[in-house]
Amino acid sequence: MDMSLVFFSQLNMCESKEKTFFKLMHGSGKEETSNEAKIRAKEKRNRLSLLLQRPDFHGETHASRSALLAKETRVSPEEAVKWAESFDKLLSHRDGVDAFTRFLKTEFSEENIEFWVACEDFKKCKEPQQIILKAKAIYEKFIQNDAPKEVNIDFHTKEVIAKSISQPTLHSFDAAQSRVYQLMEHDSYKRFLKSEIYLHLIEGRPQRPTNLRRRSRSFTYNDFQDVKSDVAIWL
Repeated sequence: MDMSLVFFSQLNMCESKEKTFFKLMHGSGKEETSNEAKIRAKEKRNRLSLLLQRPDFHGETHASRSALLAKETRVSPEEAVKWAESFDKLLSHRDGVDAFTRFLKTEFSEENIEFWVACEDFKKCKEPQQIILKAKAIYEKFIQNDAPKEVNIDFHTKEVIAKSISQPTLHSFDAAQSRVYQLMEHDSYKRFLKSEIYLHLIEGRPQRPTNLRRRSRSFTYNDFQDVKSDVAIWL
């Protein structure tokens, strides 16, 4: 037999064995990596389960959200005291509006002050096209049914606005704004004056995180997103 043929035959056999060996090794590595990944995933789920069962978990969630609400302000105690004279006095001061907005966020009713501010800005419009565009934006955000920040106004007022929104005027939202103003003045404003946010301002002390008055609802994934830092520690 030709020796060259024997040599190449043996060489091909060796290459075939090497390929088979590397395939086995590579496959084994994949299986091992897959198993390790499954084990790590299971450990993470177990740790997450323990985290969710911690009795102080919801308290930590509140604190992380509240920390976002406690912003520093340079308003003097003397100026803050004047806000208790009337609701108009509070709204006439930018820092007053900011502090009141932070308070309403703790009650999940910030849409009221946001609507009032939007109406005040709307009244400053001068160009017809600007009036139309801003009126539509306000209507879609605060007035129409299932609006993302729908305010609490009566059916008649809402209907009047809906019929006139195609040709709005600077007074299109007057009735709704007045209604929301009264709700805030006779309800939220009184609680604001007793809140920690306001009391710390008039006493000239730094504001501490404010406990949120949570609506009664089940824990959701969105709540968990607020405490990513805690999860990172566990994982």
